[in-house]
Amino acid sequence: MKPLSGLDALFLHLETPATPMHVGAVHLLQLPKGHRGDFVDDVKRHVARRLPLSPVFTRQLAPMPLNFANPVWVRADEVDLDRHIHRIRLPRPGTQRQLEAAVARMHAKCMPRDRPLWAFHIIEGLQSGDLALYTKVHHATLDGAAGVAFAQALLDLTPKPRKVAPAPRRSGEHPSLADLVGTAVRTTGVQGVKLIRQLPQLATALAGLVKGGGAGFGRNLAFGPRTSFNGQIDAPRSFATASLPLDRVKVVAAAHGATINEVVLTVIGGALRRYLDAHGGVPRKSLIAAVPVSLREAGNTEATTLATMTLASLATDIEDAAARLVEVRAASAAAKAVMKQLRGAVPTDFPSLGLPWLLSAAAGLYGRLGVANRIPPIANLVVSNVPGPPMPFYLAGARLKTYWPVSIVEHGLGLNITLQSYAGSLDFGLIAARSGLPDLHRVARGLGEAFAELEAAPPPASSPEADNPASA
Repeated sequence: MKPLSGLDALFLHLETPATPMHVGAVHLLQLPKGHRGDFVDDVKRHVARRLPLSPVFTRQLAPMPLNFANPVWVRADEVDLDRHIHRIRLPRPGTQRQLEAAVARMHAKCMPRDRPLWAFHIIEGLQSGDLALYTKVHHATLDGAAGVAFAQALLDLTPKPRKVAPAPRRSGEHPSLADLVGTAVRTTGVQGVKLIRQLPQLATALAGLVKGGGAGFGRNLAFGPRTSFNGQIDAPRSFATASLPLDRVKVVAAAHGATINEVVLTVIGGALRRYLDAHGGVPRKSLIAAVPVSLREAGNTEATTLATMTLASLATDIEDAAARLVEVRAASAAAKAVMKQLRGAVPTDFPSLGLPWLLSAAAGLYGRLGVANRIPPIANLVVSNVPGPPMPFYLAGARLKTYWPVSIVEHGLGLNITLQSYAGSLDFGLIAARSGLPDLHRVARGLGEAFAELEAAPPPASSPEADNPASA
């Protein structure tokens, strides 16, 4: 048995039919020349050999009696791949829009909790002749960085799959009532001690921020303007994709003395300016992005969530692209200064006795009462940048041509833009609550338009040289 951390369990307790808490990715697949047979069967055989390589494949939830504490992970008796790997066929003509609409429908559905929390969908019928793969994994299982490690267990660097040594068959875990209660009590004690030990460090870090004038803390800690995607949401989703050439993004970053992430935030700000200008007008106040920050140490590939959030201005109130980047750089520097002081002091684990009842009830009430419609948004959207591999990956001999992420939206945060670098490209996956942002493809198109504008903009004469212009 493996207890869930407090942060991992949050994604379970806050999940409702309107706010599923799984993440995933969409890949276009190029089959090897001369491929024969059924690729879905190929994938099932491939995954069957890889099951021992990641706990994500084989662990499932064992709930506590009366749900009085967080569940624990246990090893499943078996993994029925027919319940995890599915075939989907698009209607003709099989366009990219149809693919994105199919992903939006599948991503809107919560995952069943009576089995390991992952699913693969092989999508046929694309007019390009490619196949597509849509993966779906619950966020309680892993974060973005751990997702990369999970992908590395599943995928290969060459069309010929690497050999995987067969693992001995292991029986499933079936903890008794006494085992579950004992684990809950012990885990709560450990979590409580850990939290108590972290509190002085957190208090010291916060005091240092206040004493130092906030180290720019106030620059980003301001309510964002209300937009159509900052209220209560329902289940239907819209999904769109975009890609930018990584080498050109690096050139722009170097020219402006910026990081790749600062260029990305500036481009997203420009895309949202275009969207808002066509849908009611651009707010005078800048939109604020909630940006996940990994707390994972180098080499840590544990399948769990180790991240926190910071806030960053997108400078959407500035029309000029180069001037917007200057402001984004300043806001980013302020956010980095805050995280430098708080890193290591932010708790990611905490006691869970009684929390499932409290959090599940609170999540349901928050949605039903429409609280997000009544309070100003601390942030307007989530923007997440996940470093990925510079080389292409292969699945059962098929080359992954794209790596578009699919993430989570919540009440008050009805838009999520997650990107991943992959094989020379920055691949963007945009997911939104359809009721609040029906024209999501306008935002996706705007990313390319905003990047072209920034690429053509001369950097300010006073722009300082970047310390590390090619970094993310």
